[in-house]
Amino acid sequence: MAVKAFVPWPDARLKTPAADVAAITEDIIAIWDDMVDTMEAMPGRGVGLAAVQIGVMQRLAVVDASRDRGQAIRMANPEVIAASETTRAYEEASPNLPGHHARITRPDRVTVAYTDHLGIRVRKEFEGLWATSVQHQIDHLAGRMYFDRLSKLKRDMFLRRVRKAG
Repeated sequence: MAVKAFVPWPDARLKTPAADVAAITEDIIAIWDDMVDTMEAMPGRGVGLAAVQIGVMQRLAVVDASRDRGQAIRMANPEVIAASETTRAYEEASPNLPGHHARITRPDRVTVAYTDHLGIRVRKEFEGLWATSVQHQIDHLAGRMYFDRLSKLKRDMFLRRVRKAG
C-alpha cells in the first residue's frame, strides 16, 4: 500500500462532513490499508487517522493506540452511542496542522457503533487513549478539528498563535 499526503489546514475539506460508506468493497479495504500505512508513518507514532485527513471524503477511520502496534481497528461510519461521565484531558494534535497541539477534555470511555472490515455493524467500548483517538477521528469525519472543542476564547488564542507561526 502507500503513505498518503495530508490535507493542510485550513483546507475546506477539513471542515466538510464526510459521506457515509455504502458498502465495504475492495476499494474501501485499499483505502484503509493506505490509512494504516500513513498512520504508522506519522512522526511521533500516530494513534488514529480519518480518511478526510488524506482527502478521501468518506466516513472511514483507523485507530491503533496499542503499545506494540499492529492492532489497528478499521471503522466505517463510526458513531458514539454512549459516553462516560468521567473525562480525560489529553494533548491532541493533527498532522494536518503540524507543530500545534491543545489540551482537549473528552469522555474517558465511549461505546462506538461502526461497520468493520467484514461489513458487519459492531459495537465496541473504547477507553483511555483509544477512546480519545476514536472521538478525535469521528470529529474529523464531521468536519471538526480538535481545537473546535476549545472555548471560544481559547480557540481564538490558539488560532492567533497558528496564524502568527504562519
